[in-house]
Amino acid sequence: MRRFDIREFSLDRIVGGVVRRVQDIPHTLAWWKNARSGSASRNSALKYANKHVGQRCFILANGPSLATMDLSPLANEITFGLNRIYLMFDKLPFTPTYFACVNELVLEQFSNEIGDLPMPKFLNWNRRSLFSSNDGSINFVKLSLGLHDTFAQEFTQPLSSGGTVTYVALQIAYLMGFSEIILIGLDHSFADQGTPNKVEVRSAEKDSNHFHPDYFPKGSKWQLPDLRRSEVAYEMARRTYESDGRRVLDATVDGKCFIFEKIKFDSLF
Repeated sequence: MRRFDIREFSLDRIVGGVVRRVQDIPHTLAWWKNARSGSASRNSALKYANKHVGQRCFILANGPSLATMDLSPLANEITFGLNRIYLMFDKLPFTPTYFACVNELVLEQFSNEIGDLPMPKFLNWNRRSLFSSNDGSINFVKLSLGLHDTFAQEFTQPLSSGGTVTYVALQIAYLMGFSEIILIGLDHSFADQGTPNKVEVRSAEKDSNHFHPDYFPKGSKWQLPDLRRSEVAYEMARRTYESDGRRVLDATVDGKCFIFEKIKFDSLF
């Protein structure tokens, strides 16, 4: 029960969880039973298994602090960009090596922009209809909707979201074999408050929760994060990495997540 706060329970939230799981059934069946598309998607990601054994990478989360950093040292590093990281491309001296996005609202609203990204992409299988089946850069991952998050041990198995794409990226990086992960932009604090996972329409002119004011523009749909759930998931990620002799470091500027060992960004170069 650690991932749940009883004060955040409501009938709407419970009903919403049931509805999501019912709606997920055909996607799960297609993932496992469709001999052509399901099997191809499972096998597609396998080519990245253990591709980067012993290397390090940087995962760029989406907090406001990311916009305050000099990211030029990452030009020669392996990087993961998440969700709408492309809004920062005009300021980056590099293109992220990999990209991950599993939030269905993000995929539904910005699929055209995401589909145009050139790097290998890891996207939510449940929104596969939004993307070209001929795009060789796309690797679909299936999310698990279990009540308890787990940490994936192979690409073909459904991944737990942990309430955040950052947790998904940590699992993908682990399966790729990276021995050291450095997180940046993991502010782990939000200006907006409310019920986690509740879909809301943005009314503010600017988004102060992310690195770009138009990350979720006025009129777009978004969900408040479940920080409690993500902390439980992050603890699981840290333990998994450490048990395998690997580590996750947090170089976020003034980040409010205290699960991972903190380190100064400049000291890494």
